Amino acid sequence: QGRSKKRSRRHERFLQRRALLERRGLLRPRRRQGPAGSRSSDTQARRVGKARLLPGPAPRTSPERSSDPATAPSLRRPAKYVAIDCEMVGTGPRGRHSELARCSVVNYEGDVVYDKYVRPELPIVDYRTRWSGITRRHMRSAIPFRTAQAEILKILKDKIVVGHAIHNDFQALKYFHPKDRTRDTSRIPLLNQKAGIPVKASASLKSLAKHLLHKKIQVGCKGHSSVEDAQTTMELYRLVEVEWEAELATSLPPRSPSPVADSAQYMDDRYWPADLNADGL
Repeated sequence: QGRSKKRSRRHERFLQRRALLERRGLLRPRRRQGPAGSRSSDTQARRVGKARLLPGPAPRTSPERSSDPATAPSLRRPAKYVAIDCEMVGTGPRGRHSELARCSVVNYEGDVVYDKYVRPELPIVDYRTRWSGITRRHMRSAIPFRTAQAEILKILKDKIVVGHAIHNDFQALKYFHPKDRTRDTSRIPLLNQKAGIPVKASASLKSLAKHLLHKKIQVGCKGHSSVEDAQTTMELYRLVEVEWEAELATSLPPRSPSPVADSAQYMDDRYWPADLNADGL
């Protein structure tokens, strides 16, 4: 009798496992038969079940295309996502050349992982305080550009980087990030649609924050806060994350692993089109 109970429990576990695989589409549902064929069908199902439950390569799935928020890539790997914002000052003739003076990076939750003032390589001609929030006193604690660049690129390495008009930030860093790992909130029609802004319009971060997040940023005469801007950008990304990633999954070519893991491979001015060097970006 004990042996019979043990076999019964094993059979019950098998049926539960089979039902789970059927629900996931990994096993074809059994065809229902009459009482006469029930025993033979159970025996056959047991044999087939054992054969199909043998270890083997799992079928490839595409969770990025799911509309379920729980399957969004960043919810599975939040540590892989960061948002960045940089503030620039003017150097060179009449201060028309933009150089990095502050950089902030936040994680998927909006927590600050990096925020430092940076000393430009050329003398500062225009602090652009009204927009940058940078003043002379901030430069007292600033670190050299090359030091900051190395620290920041170490954070960005192998990450999905979110930003608003992010090419400006990368240009200030003298860096090029892989396109398939870049998310620019100024170039996503989904956000414009939700905000009631023309799809092809280039909406400002301030405008999107007001319409979609119901918060005011970049106000007052003290200038922008790169931390606040980076956090706002990440909030906007998360607002359309599932739909955006599903769309990218169908449009971006599959990424082949690169044998070069060093971010320095992207630190070359030849990657930058001539029009990005123009002032007034």
